[in-house]
Amino acid sequence: MDIVSIKTGKKIMKQWYEELFENYADKYDQEGYTSGTLGEVDFIEKELDYDKNKLILDVGCGTGRHSLELARRGYSVTGIDLSESMLEKARKTAAVEKLKIDFIKKDARNFYLETKFDLSIMICEGAFPLMETDEMNFSILKNIYSSLKSPGKLILTTCNGLYPLFNSVKDFLNSNPGEAKSLESSFDLMTFRDHSVYEITDDSGNKKVMKCNERYYTPPEINWLLKSIGFSRTEIFGCHLGAFSRNHKLTTEDY
Repeated sequence: MDIVSIKTGKKIMKQWYEELFENYADKYDQEGYTSGTLGEVDFIEKELDYDKNKLILDVGCGTGRHSLELARRGYSVTGIDLSESMLEKARKTAAVEKLKIDFIKKDARNFYLETKFDLSIMICEGAFPLMETDEMNFSILKNIYSSLKSPGKLILTTCNGLYPLFNSVKDFLNSNPGEAKSLESSFDLMTFRDHSVYEITDDSGNKKVMKCNERYYTPPEINWLLKSIGFSRTEIFGCHLGAFSRNHKLTTEDY
Protein backbone atom coordinates (compact mmCIF):
# COMPACT_ATOMS: atom_id res chain seq x y z
CA MET A 1 0.00 0.00 0.00
CA ASP A 2 1.18 3.56 -0.61
CA ILE A 3 0.16 7.06 0.37
CA VAL A 4 0.46 10.34 -1.49
CA SER A 5 2.23 13.42 -0.22
CA ILE A 6 -0.07 16.41 -0.84
CA LYS A 7 2.81 18.87 -0.89
CA THR A 8 4.94 17.13 -3.51
CA GLY A 9 2.44 14.80 -5.16
CA LYS A 10 4.97 11.98 -4.90
CA LYS A 11 4.05 8.52 -3.69
CA ILE A 12 5.62 7.55 -0.38
CA MET A 13 5.84 3.81 0.03
CA LYS A 14 4.98 2.46 3.45
CA GLN A 15 7.47 0.13 5.05
CA TRP A 16 6.27 -3.42 5.72
CA TYR A 17 6.06 -2.91 9.48
CA GLU A 18 3.88 0.18 9.00
CA GLU A 19 1.49 -1.66 6.70
CA LEU A 20 1.36 -4.73 8.93
CA PHE A 21 0.48 -2.89 12.12
CA GLU A 22 -2.04 -0.43 10.69
CA ASN A 23 -4.81 -3.03 11.12
CA TYR A 24 -3.41 -5.94 13.11
CA ALA A 25 -3.98 -5.15 16.78
CA ASP A 26 -6.44 -7.97 17.52
CA LYS A 27 -4.53 -10.51 15.45
CA TYR A 28 -1.28 -9.46 17.11
CA ASP A 29 -2.60 -10.30 20.56
CA GLN A 30 -3.50 -13.78 19.30
CA GLU A 31 -0.01 -14.54 17.99
CA GLY A 32 1.87 -17.29 19.80
CA TYR A 33 4.84 -15.04 20.51
CA THR A 34 2.65 -12.73 22.63
CA SER A 35 1.64 -15.48 25.06
CA GLY A 36 4.58 -15.05 27.43
CA THR A 37 3.75 -11.60 28.80
CA LEU A 38 3.27 -12.57 32.45
CA GLY A 39 6.58 -14.41 32.73
CA GLU A 40 8.41 -11.66 30.88
CA VAL A 41 7.05 -9.04 33.24
CA ASP A 42 8.12 -11.22 36.17
CA PHE A 43 11.68 -10.90 34.84
CA ILE A 44 11.35 -7.14 34.35
CA GLU A 45 10.15 -6.76 37.94
CA LYS A 46 13.18 -8.64 39.24
CA GLU A 47 15.47 -6.37 37.22
CA LEU A 48 13.76 -3.41 38.90
CA ASP A 49 14.19 -4.98 42.36
CA TYR A 50 10.41 -4.60 42.62
CA ASP A 51 10.86 -0.85 43.13
CA LYS A 52 7.56 0.71 42.08
CA ASN A 53 9.07 4.19 42.19
CA LYS A 54 11.02 3.41 39.02
CA LEU A 55 9.77 4.99 35.79
CA ILE A 56 9.55 2.71 32.76
CA LEU A 57 9.57 3.50 29.03
CA ASP A 58 8.16 0.82 26.70
CA VAL A 59 9.53 1.39 23.17
CA GLY A 60 7.52 -0.20 20.38
CA CYS A 61 4.81 -0.99 22.92
CA GLY A 62 2.26 -2.13 20.33
CA THR A 63 -1.03 -3.04 22.01
CA GLY A 64 0.65 -2.39 25.36
CA ARG A 65 0.78 -5.93 26.69
CA HIS A 66 3.91 -5.34 28.81
CA SER A 67 2.96 -1.77 29.76
CA LEU A 68 -0.50 -2.84 30.86
CA GLU A 69 0.76 -5.72 32.97
CA LEU A 70 3.40 -3.53 34.61
CA ALA A 71 0.73 -0.90 35.39
CA ARG A 72 -1.51 -3.59 36.88
CA ARG A 73 1.36 -4.38 39.24
CA GLY A 74 1.69 -0.75 40.28
CA TYR A 75 4.46 0.61 38.04
CA SER A 76 4.49 3.95 36.21
CA VAL A 77 4.82 3.33 32.48
CA THR A 78 4.96 5.36 29.27
CA GLY A 79 4.52 3.50 25.99
CA ILE A 80 5.49 4.76 22.53
CA ASP A 81 4.77 3.21 19.16
CA LEU A 82 4.58 4.17 15.49
CA SER A 83 1.18 2.54 14.92
CA GLU A 84 -1.89 4.55 15.92
CA SER A 85 -4.03 1.43 15.51
CA MET A 86 -1.98 -0.54 18.03
CA LEU A 87 -1.92 2.40 20.43
CA GLU A 88 -5.68 2.83 20.16
CA LYS A 89 -6.25 -0.71 21.41
CA ALA A 90 -3.72 -0.17 24.22
CA ARG A 91 -5.52 3.01 25.32
CA LYS A 92 -8.92 1.30 25.26
CA THR A 93 -7.68 -1.55 27.43
CA ALA A 94 -6.10 0.90 29.88
CA ALA A 95 -9.34 2.92 30.05
CA VAL A 96 -11.47 -0.16 30.71
CA GLU A 97 -9.14 -1.27 33.50
CA LYS A 98 -8.71 2.30 34.80
CA LEU A 99 -4.93 2.14 34.39
CA LYS A 100 -3.00 5.38 34.10
CA ILE A 101 -0.54 4.91 31.23
CA ASP A 102 0.67 7.43 28.67
CA PHE A 103 0.49 5.79 25.24
CA ILE A 104 2.09 8.19 22.77
CA LYS A 105 2.58 7.97 19.01
CA LYS A 106 6.31 8.39 18.45
CA ASP A 107 8.85 7.18 15.93
CA ALA A 108 11.58 5.39 17.89
CA ARG A 109 14.16 6.63 15.39
CA ASN A 110 13.44 10.23 16.27
CA PHE A 111 11.80 10.97 19.60
CA TYR A 112 12.30 13.13 22.64
CA LEU A 113 10.50 12.99 25.97
CA GLU A 114 11.04 15.47 28.79
CA THR A 115 10.74 12.71 31.39
CA LYS A 116 13.84 10.64 32.09
CA PHE A 117 13.30 6.97 32.84
CA ASP A 118 14.98 4.41 35.08
CA LEU A 119 14.32 1.55 32.68
CA SER A 120 13.46 1.17 29.03
CA ILE A 121 12.12 -2.07 27.60
CA MET A 122 11.93 -3.06 23.93
CA ILE A 123 10.55 -6.59 23.87
CA CYS A 124 9.67 -8.82 20.92
CA GLU A 125 11.49 -6.60 18.42
CA GLY A 126 9.14 -3.69 19.11
CA ALA A 127 11.23 -1.39 16.91
CA PHE A 128 14.85 -2.54 16.78
CA PRO A 129 15.83 -4.47 14.55
CA LEU A 130 12.93 -3.97 12.11
CA MET A 131 14.28 -0.83 10.47
CA GLU A 132 15.52 -0.95 6.90
CA THR A 133 19.03 0.34 7.62
CA ASP A 134 21.61 -0.24 10.34
CA GLU A 135 21.76 3.51 10.89
CA MET A 136 18.05 3.61 11.74
CA ASN A 137 18.41 0.75 14.21
CA PHE A 138 21.36 2.53 15.77
CA SER A 139 19.37 5.77 16.12
CA ILE A 140 16.73 3.90 18.12
CA LEU A 141 19.33 2.77 20.64
CA LYS A 142 20.78 6.28 20.86
CA ASN A 143 17.36 7.80 21.52
CA ILE A 144 16.66 5.27 24.24
CA TYR A 145 20.00 5.99 25.88
CA SER A 146 19.18 9.71 25.87
CA SER A 147 15.82 9.02 27.51
CA LEU A 148 17.35 7.18 30.48
CA LYS A 149 18.50 8.50 33.81
CA SER A 150 22.05 7.85 34.93
CA PRO A 151 22.27 5.10 35.97
CA GLY A 152 19.60 3.56 33.78
CA LYS A 153 18.92 0.20 32.22
CA LEU A 154 17.67 -1.14 28.88
CA ILE A 155 16.11 -4.58 28.42
CA LEU A 156 15.69 -5.57 24.78
CA THR A 157 15.22 -8.65 22.67
CA THR A 158 16.54 -8.93 19.13
CA CYS A 159 17.09 -11.51 16.39
CA ASN A 160 20.10 -13.69 17.13
CA GLY A 161 22.65 -13.59 14.31
CA LEU A 162 24.10 -16.92 15.47
CA TYR A 163 20.87 -18.72 14.62
CA PRO A 164 20.86 -18.40 10.81
CA LEU A 165 24.51 -19.37 10.71
CA PHE A 166 23.54 -22.83 11.96
CA ASN A 167 19.86 -23.23 11.06
CA SER A 168 17.18 -22.61 8.47
CA VAL A 169 15.38 -19.39 9.35
CA LYS A 170 12.42 -20.24 7.13
CA ASP A 171 11.83 -23.64 8.73
CA PHE A 172 12.13 -22.17 12.22
CA LEU A 173 9.65 -19.38 11.53
CA ASN A 174 7.14 -21.78 10.05
CA SER A 175 7.36 -24.03 13.10
CA ASN A 176 6.02 -21.25 15.34
CA PRO A 177 2.29 -20.74 15.99
CA GLY A 178 0.59 -17.66 14.57
CA GLU A 179 -1.01 -16.18 11.50
CA ALA A 180 2.12 -15.02 9.72
CA LYS A 181 3.81 -17.68 7.59
CA SER A 182 7.01 -17.28 5.63
CA LEU A 183 6.44 -18.03 1.94
CA GLU A 184 10.10 -17.61 1.10
CA SER A 185 13.23 -16.47 2.86
CA SER A 186 16.71 -15.41 1.84
CA PHE A 187 19.35 -14.65 4.42
CA ASP A 188 22.16 -12.36 3.28
CA LEU A 189 25.42 -13.21 5.05
CA MET A 190 26.99 -9.95 3.88
CA THR A 191 24.42 -7.80 5.68
CA PHE A 192 22.90 -10.27 8.19
CA ARG A 193 19.47 -9.36 6.90
CA ASP A 194 16.66 -11.82 6.34
CA HIS A 195 14.58 -10.89 3.29
CA SER A 196 11.34 -12.83 3.57
CA VAL A 197 7.82 -12.83 2.17
CA TYR A 198 4.91 -13.24 4.58
CA GLU A 199 1.20 -13.78 4.14
CA ILE A 200 -1.00 -12.51 6.94
CA THR A 201 -4.70 -11.89 7.51
CA ASP A 202 -5.50 -8.52 9.11
CA ASP A 203 -8.25 -7.67 11.59
CA SER A 204 -10.72 -7.03 8.75
CA GLY A 205 -10.09 -10.46 7.23
CA ASN A 206 -8.00 -9.13 4.36
CA LYS A 207 -5.07 -11.25 3.24
CA LYS A 208 -1.81 -9.41 2.68
CA VAL A 209 1.50 -10.51 1.27
CA MET A 210 4.44 -8.43 2.47
CA LYS A 211 8.14 -8.35 1.76
CA CYS A 212 9.91 -8.08 5.11
CA ASN A 213 13.47 -7.16 5.94
CA GLU A 214 14.86 -7.84 9.42
CA ARG A 215 18.39 -7.41 10.74
CA TYR A 216 19.99 -10.18 12.81
CA TYR A 217 22.74 -9.18 15.26
CA THR A 218 25.61 -11.19 16.67
CA PRO A 219 26.58 -10.77 20.35
CA PRO A 220 29.79 -8.81 19.52
CA GLU A 221 27.77 -6.38 17.39
CA ILE A 222 25.27 -5.75 20.18
CA ASN A 223 28.09 -5.22 22.68
CA TRP A 224 29.78 -2.73 20.39
CA LEU A 225 26.60 -0.83 19.55
CA LEU A 226 25.52 -0.39 23.16
CA LYS A 227 28.94 0.46 24.52
CA SER A 228 29.67 2.94 21.73
CA ILE A 229 26.51 4.81 22.74
CA GLY A 230 27.53 4.98 26.38
CA PHE A 231 26.16 1.93 28.17
CA SER A 232 28.83 0.80 30.61
CA ARG A 233 27.88 -2.88 30.71
CA THR A 234 26.02 -5.32 28.49
CA GLU A 235 24.79 -8.81 29.37
CA ILE A 236 23.38 -11.19 26.78
CA PHE A 237 21.16 -14.22 27.46
CA GLY A 238 19.03 -16.69 25.56
CA CYS A 239 15.44 -15.47 25.23
CA HIS A 240 12.83 -18.09 26.10
CA LEU A 241 9.19 -17.18 25.53
CA GLY A 242 7.58 -16.18 28.82
CA ALA A 243 10.60 -17.33 30.79
CA PHE A 244 13.31 -14.70 30.57
CA SER A 245 16.18 -15.62 32.86
CA ARG A 246 19.81 -14.73 33.49
CA ASN A 247 20.40 -18.48 33.79
CA HIS A 248 19.71 -19.04 30.08
CA LYS A 249 23.00 -18.97 28.24
CA LEU A 250 22.68 -17.79 24.64
CA THR A 251 23.05 -20.63 22.12
CA THR A 252 22.75 -21.12 18.37
CA GLU A 253 19.27 -22.54 18.98
CA ASP A 254 17.97 -19.26 20.41
CA TYR A 255 16.18 -17.42 17.65
